[in-house]
Amino acid sequence: MALEDKFDSTKDKVAGKAKEVEGKATGNESRKAEGKAQGILGKAKEKLSDAKESVEDVAEDIKEKLKK
Repeated sequence: MALEDKFDSTKDKVAGKAKEVEGKATGNESRKAEGKAQGILGKAKEKLSDAKESVEDVAEDIKEKLKK
């Protein structure tokens, strides 16, 4: 995972968790839901970045095999 992608996904997961905890502590269901959604977005970004990296690795392997 590229460092920038990792930072971005981690930022969303941490911010989401903070909002979720704040929502629980204050009884604000909307804020809690917003936090959950942001946390899920962070996890989705992480998975997408991992998939992108896997595709790039496969493409590089194919290129190497075609050079032979």
